[in-house]
Amino acid sequence: MEEQAVQAVKKRRKFPGWAKIVLTVILTLAVSGGALCLLLGRGGMSLVETYLLARFAFVEKDADLDAAVDQGLDAFVTGLGDRWSYYLTEERYHQVTADRANSYVGVGITVDSVSREEGLLVQSVAADGPADRAGVLPGDVITAVDGTSIAGDGRGQGAGLVAGEAGTRVTLTLLRADGFTLDVTCTRATVHSPSATGRMLEGNIGYIYLANFYSGSADSLIQQVEILTAQGAAGLIIDVRNDGGGYVDELTDMLDYLLPEGPIFTMKPRWGFESITQSDEDCVELPIVTLVNASTYSAAELLAAQLKESAGAPIVGSETSGKGYAQVTFALPNGGGVGLSTSAYCTGSGHSLIGEGLALDVELELAEGAVIGGENDNQLAAALALFDK
Repeated sequence: MEEQAVQAVKKRRKFPGWAKIVLTVILTLAVSGGALCLLLGRGGMSLVETYLLARFAFVEKDADLDAAVDQGLDAFVTGLGDRWSYYLTEERYHQVTADRANSYVGVGITVDSVSREEGLLVQSVAADGPADRAGVLPGDVITAVDGTSIAGDGRGQGAGLVAGEAGTRVTLTLLRADGFTLDVTCTRATVHSPSATGRMLEGNIGYIYLANFYSGSADSLIQQVEILTAQGAAGLIIDVRNDGGGYVDELTDMLDYLLPEGPIFTMKPRWGFESITQSDEDCVELPIVTLVNASTYSAAELLAAQLKESAGAPIVGSETSGKGYAQVTFALPNGGGVGLSTSAYCTGSGHSLIGEGLALDVELELAEGAVIGGENDNQLAAALALFDK
């Protein structure tokens, strides 16, 4: 056995793979002697060398290096110790980019996969979307997709079957509330989803639910405010519960529209100078209450804080996270992206929410079984009650 091992070593020494290792070392040394070494430092060069060694020296020549890079980059960003920075794989990067455009390819419905054993319960239908034009109604239950039943355990794959490429057709089998069953065919297309939706509550109080601060969200909020104002709203409730935030420009456009003249946002980047965004004198002259919860982050949290600071708008709900860093998402050569915290942000007066979150005027948790914006929403009821005081 020992002799065989020696012979095996001799054979490996003749294998051309060793030349690749030598080449790797030479390349690494050449790079390390240049300006790139100064830029990357020992840690960065170690990452580069590890990849080159895996590429040319690792015994498993068919190893999935792309998967290893994904895991490595994710671990690297996690190692920064910042809960707000993140790594996105190529697939996830494309999905996030589409989501931030407040548009997606589909048929224009939101569904509940839990409530009905028969299939997917349609909760809402986007106006003039493919499903709307095909006659799908809120309350319908999708029981099959292209003839494939999605009842019972099949509900988990239902949404994936409904999704597809723009321009392709999908047939949905619908169960109506009256027990009638029918098939409708939708042509998948890009569907734009508004960030803000609104309705009038009792006492002429306008209620606006704001889902995010991505592309077009400021225009969406302004549109809802103007609709409710035209209907005679005497006050506004802006609900940012479960709102994960979004773009700074959308936030400042909203604050400028809602608030009177004064500072509304402070940005403190790592590189460059501190900047303070000012609002003009035009504003919405209505009392405002904001609704928040533990999933109110970033721009959503700052919106509530600034409305309180500039206009005394009460805040109702549960404790928030205390986020105070803004991220920039950088595209990477592998098709993915990395989001890094590059700036600290504060209210117009310079107050940071880091480590403390929002100062709540009415603190209470959402009641068990209650639905946000629904009739049993106790937090919404508490916000509405403030207008009677």
